[in-house]
Amino acid sequence: MSDHYYTNDPQSKSDQQSWTTQLKGFDFTFHTDSGVFSKEKVDYGSKVLLDAVYLTEFPEGSLLDVGCGYGPIGLTLAKLDRDRVVEMVDINERALSLAKKNAATNGVNNVSIHASSLYETVTHKVFAGIFSNPPIRAGKETVHKVLEEAVNHLAVGGYLVIVIQKKQGAPSAQKKMAEVFGNVERIALDRGYWILRSQKVSS
Repeated sequence: MSDHYYTNDPQSKSDQQSWTTQLKGFDFTFHTDSGVFSKEKVDYGSKVLLDAVYLTEFPEGSLLDVGCGYGPIGLTLAKLDRDRVVEMVDINERALSLAKKNAATNGVNNVSIHASSLYETVTHKVFAGIFSNPPIRAGKETVHKVLEEAVNHLAVGGYLVIVIQKKQGAPSAQKKMAEVFGNVERIALDRGYWILRSQKVSS
């Protein structure tokens, strides 16, 4: 199997680069490298997700970014609300190293960034919100595990928010979220990217 971003230790030759962009009105400088997801620019799906999110709609509490990569979603959420801690996890050690570097570069300190295979080593017990641009290349089973296990890590009233393209399984993900949570809504649609949101309504 060829080396790709959903791996613990990418073997592709390091080719670090940095560039600037704006997310939710904040200027960011991101350091990226080969062997991580969307190294040339923040992927469009992550931007659509962030544009659809308003943290004032979420209950108080920490947030979780599952499959954080080099950090665009988690670091933006952390800048949007400095009173929240954002836990950011990924299986890719190279991506995690970059996420930590990007947190420091952009002055974001209300984050906890560490290795985890999905929810395996997540430290907080419950979250006000869980966000994910799930690792499509890891396969449908892994993507659906992100959705199925989220409910166990959310506070009542908390939301799971994901981005997924229609051609990469959005209708299937929508159905799975409805099964798990009893509710799901598509809060944004842009260029085939669906932003799906489910709320945990009872313990």
